[in-house]
Amino acid sequence: MAQGDLSEQLGAALAPVFGAGVVVGELARAPGGASRETWTFTAQASDGTRHPLVLRRDPAGSPPSGLRLEGALLLAAHRAGVPVPEIVVVGDDDAVLGAGSLIMQFIEGETIPRRILRDEALAPARAELAAQCGRVLAAIHRIAPVEVPGLPGGDPVEQLRAVVDRLGHPHPAFELAFRWLGDNRPPRSAQGVVHGDFRNGNLIVGPDGIRAVLDWELAHLGDPLEDLGWLCVKAWRFGSDLPVGGFGPVDQLVDAYEDAAGTTVDRAALRWWVVLGTLRWGVICMVQTATHLTGMLRSVELAAIGRRVCEVEWDLLELLEGVFPAAGDGAETGAPGDDPRPTSFHDAPSAIELLDAVGEFLTGDVMAGTEGRLRFHARVAANVVAMVGRELTLGPRQVSDHAERLARLGVADEAELAAAIRTGRLDARATEVFGVVGATVADKLAVAHPGYHR
Repeated sequence: MAQGDLSEQLGAALAPVFGAGVVVGELARAPGGASRETWTFTAQASDGTRHPLVLRRDPAGSPPSGLRLEGALLLAAHRAGVPVPEIVVVGDDDAVLGAGSLIMQFIEGETIPRRILRDEALAPARAELAAQCGRVLAAIHRIAPVEVPGLPGGDPVEQLRAVVDRLGHPHPAFELAFRWLGDNRPPRSAQGVVHGDFRNGNLIVGPDGIRAVLDWELAHLGDPLEDLGWLCVKAWRFGSDLPVGGFGPVDQLVDAYEDAAGTTVDRAALRWWVVLGTLRWGVICMVQTATHLTGMLRSVELAAIGRRVCEVEWDLLELLEGVFPAAGDGAETGAPGDDPRPTSFHDAPSAIELLDAVGEFLTGDVMAGTEGRLRFHARVAANVVAMVGRELTLGPRQVSDHAERLARLGVADEAELAAAIRTGRLDARATEVFGVVGATVADKLAVAHPGYHR
């Protein structure tokens, strides 16, 4: 859709709020947002006042995602003392903006995780950010479920298992995690309102700390510890060693939460939720890539996310404290002196050299000449090109090594190994199984993200 058309639609949607003469300007789409569009803009009312706003909506052609429910959640969260943007328009069934749209107040601050973790101007906020997260989560968990009727619930392990089975792509590392989760499940707690995606990247942060909590689309009824565990998942540390969102220690988060909520956090139960959250992120990566592969929403970002599953597998194996080989960076693949490049009858340049050229163009000319969403996707595309090049280089030897490892276990493929882990058929060889799964994940990381494990 052209920006001009969207500006007209926004003006029509905002006319009942700001008057018939409202003028929409400075419309820009924010980078990222693989599952939902985010636009920033200003609305000048008929009396001349300017209002900075944000539009969130489902992509064209995607099923409605319940933004009306999200609007109700934001109103309930505000009443509970959670910092959230003011809601201006909810257009779940609106003929003007289409199904699934939400217009809210724009709040100044930083949302990009790496800047939150590195910007010197935000250093004062980082010092207390984990504790502030604890207090904000306690406020979220004070929301009475009756205030937001219609929130989904259910058993999270069973839900993840159903999604994995439906996707039809078995992962032995995931099966190890499912087994551990089943064997170590903590007692069930009272069900409350859970944000579902409380993490670095869904917070607006200023030098004074958290200014707003965003992205309530995954809110549901569940165990409040789920939110604390999700915040501690490694994916949300963005290269930092600090376990809470990359900005703080667990003790700071838990102590503040306990003080604000008037409860005691079971640390063993919290670790269980960290494992479940890590597994959940891996499943989400698979789902988002399936969205691309099925044609529901074609996106280079969604395509690239599928290759992040091996990062999650590695994180799970570390959490489960197994013993497995260290992952290499691919340099040692193949015998000394071997040329790892696949042979071809095509003329120069080789496929790998062509990919290198495209990658250099994307990271150089395209990224230097663009900004915002286009620049972001150019970076994603460059990473994809580099990934394909590594697979062409390392793939043949990795496939051979993988087949040999599976043969030693007496299984034909990943699906049979995953099934054997699920049923317990290889429990007597648990250490060997863990080693095989770890070696496979290490090979996948050598292609998808060299150096991730270091």
